[in-house]
Amino acid sequence: MKKISALGLDIGNKRIGVAGCDKLGLLATGLTTIKRSYFQKEVELFQELITSREATMLIIGLPYSQDGSLGKQAEKIQKYAQRLAKVLNLPLEYVDEKLTSVEAEEQLKSQKKFNSRDKGMIDQRAAQIILQTWLDD
Repeated sequence: MKKISALGLDIGNKRIGVAGCDKLGLLATGLTTIKRSYFQKEVELFQELITSREATMLIIGLPYSQDGSLGKQAEKIQKYAQRLAKVLNLPLEYVDEKLTSVEAEEQLKSQKKFNSRDKGMIDQRAAQIILQTWLDD
């Protein structure tokens, strides 16, 4: 059986939620949330994650509009993702992330341990949903 190691990313203006998958590519798990600062620092953090998890691919959540088009935020995410993938020398794929943050918050609330002010946890769970969607397809 072929090993899979991908990182799922929920890219926002302030934070990037990060998820990883098991080596069989069956289950996505939230890993961390990276606070946006400057690009080179973010690259260093991703390089550490890629090395430790032996990641070979990036899965990026892209917020498509209801009509399937890309708005300004999606274009901004695409530009960042392409720049990141180029620097990290990894292929990338996109997954429609429409409503993943809402779904993530609902899942966390159902666990009753969730503080709704913890936006980083929502981003991390959204990344997990994005990656799991890709794994399931």
